[in-house]
Amino acid sequence: MHYDLTDLKVFLAVAEARSLSRGAARCYLSPSSVSLRIKGLEETIGAPLLRRRAHGVELTHAGAVMVEHVRRCLAQLEQMHADLLPFARGIKGHITLFANNNAISSHLPADLARFFARHAAVRITLEERPSLDIVAAVVAGRADLGVIAVEQPHPELRYLPYREDELVLLVPLSNPLAALRHCNFSVCLSEPFVSLQSGMALHTFLANHAAALGGKLDVRVQVSGYRAIAQLVASGAGIGVVPRSALEQADRQHLAVLDLDEPWAMRHLQICLREQSLGSPFVAQLIDTLCENAPGA
Repeated sequence: MHYDLTDLKVFLAVAEARSLSRGAARCYLSPSSVSLRIKGLEETIGAPLLRRRAHGVELTHAGAVMVEHVRRCLAQLEQMHADLLPFARGIKGHITLFANNNAISSHLPADLARFFARHAAVRITLEERPSLDIVAAVVAGRADLGVIAVEQPHPELRYLPYREDELVLLVPLSNPLAALRHCNFSVCLSEPFVSLQSGMALHTFLANHAAALGGKLDVRVQVSGYRAIAQLVASGAGIGVVPRSALEQADRQHLAVLDLDEPWAMRHLQICLREQSLGSPFVAQLIDTLCENAPGA
């Protein structure tokens, strides 16, 4: 089937205005022209889209379905235009980078600032994803690079060291655990948690380790960032687990920071990519920037 873009815009205008004449005015067309365009759409589809009433029009069931599809199509076209506009203005390259919350919160802002200072004509789409989702996206080519913490490397990807980090336990100063320097994660499961929101990588990671111990997280509060976890823990709302790199000096004055006696507490952040991605000079330049402060660099 062939659909004319103007016909779709006209149909949407009429559907939203609930009137042929008002829809025509929005499109700067005559009502007779609009009526012909909608009739052509209905003939193409093979079903009526509108019912004419004394005081306007109403959507048929087919029309209601059509409206939702037209809205999505037009929105996608607008997004395409927005994505392509930078190239018309001289942008030379685009990179899609997926990273976990730890990397985005702690390390990537400074690294990307250095990259943009050197390569102002490159644009980066940065999205937060769990590490396993990032691997799948890079393998499928939906992302050029990923920054992950994963135990089992994927055989189709190349891995480069990015950062070393560590998960630590935050405890209110009033909590008896604050007298300790370190503890096992199993000890934490008797305490209420301040956690990231469900579905975020660290929340899922901790919930899985709690389940492996035969327990579960008693989540009292869920928030969207590490800073909020530290502030709520300091207020006595519960305990929390965050990367050490996410802590600010001011946080340490109002709560206790304990080491976790667990092998998984050490987080080895890595860059993952397909070998084909190195064919882009911009991807190679971004990798060089990200690896400047890598372990052993």
